[in-house]
Amino acid sequence: MRFVDTIKDFFSNLSDSLALSGIAGDDGRNWRWLSTLAVIYLIVIIGLGIWWSLPPAPFDIRENAQARSAANDQAIVPGTATTATLIGVIDTLLNKPGGYTHNDLFPPGVVMDNMPQWEYGVLIQSRDLARALREVLSRSQSQSSEDVDLTLAEPRINFQSDNWVLPASESEYLDAQRYLQAYFERLPLRGDGSSQFYARADNLNFWLSMVEKRLGSLSQRLSASVGQRRLNTDLAGDPDATQSTAEPTEMEVRTPWSKVDDIFYESRGAAWALIHFLKAAEIDFAQVLEKKNAVVSLRQIVRELEATQGFIWSPMILNGSGFGLWANHSLVMASYISRANAALIDLSGLLEQG
Repeated sequence: MRFVDTIKDFFSNLSDSLALSGIAGDDGRNWRWLSTLAVIYLIVIIGLGIWWSLPPAPFDIRENAQARSAANDQAIVPGTATTATLIGVIDTLLNKPGGYTHNDLFPPGVVMDNMPQWEYGVLIQSRDLARALREVLSRSQSQSSEDVDLTLAEPRINFQSDNWVLPASESEYLDAQRYLQAYFERLPLRGDGSSQFYARADNLNFWLSMVEKRLGSLSQRLSASVGQRRLNTDLAGDPDATQSTAEPTEMEVRTPWSKVDDIFYESRGAAWALIHFLKAAEIDFAQVLEKKNAVVSLRQIVRELEATQGFIWSPMILNGSGFGLWANHSLVMASYISRANAALIDLSGLLEQG
């Protein structure tokens, strides 16, 4: 709808300009010339929009960590892979074809819909990992002081995603990347001025619990594409529990048709980022995972998330009923996300065991 409205406005403004300037002569030759330019312009915009809507290819976690370490002539230590991967994901977000489009005000970015939602999914996962780095992964105890660079990086990556200027979202995320780079460069140092990354089971579980809630929410939102009657389980398990306002015992949950593709691509972007972060965690938490015999569990989560990145053959996200004639891409995505979340819960249980 945004694209159609933009085209209508363009031709309406063009016609008004021609009428006022008298460019369009009686023979219509100038009008045909300008119409040709307009068609060429639209073809270029549509072509760029299609190109910019293609998701970026995944990058190799080990090669990325090694390249960033080699660029600074520093050793690879625990935390190198995770921090380098977060930096790499933010770099991809800002420098992929078309750059960061979530706050664009001009074509083709302003009429694009899928890629901005993909970017938002990547951004949410990056924010969660940045928070985990600041709160637990870089601190040995609850009373430990926060890392100075991470305290500056986290609020910047949490800056609103659609700000165009003063400051632009991209500039804030670029600053966050720079502070993460400063933390990254101090990891191999000793003594004053060094930074730390504590690869412990409880630290990993803290981040995974955040991921678990994100995936659970995405799964519910994807499943609501067909509409569901759901029982209210908000207070289940605690007879003394209360909530701010009363809710009905049963409710109808349905995603508006205009938001179905938004949620789908947000989930796709979140899964893309998580694939990279989990592969980095496998490297940095290798000893913990091996001791818990949990490496295969983590790899299974990655396997489920990789299935969400398959090529979409349909020109649009279909929203057929669950057992109808037409496909429902949201339910397929929800299936992979739910299976990944179930495996994630199992992994968290393994990490909590002694």
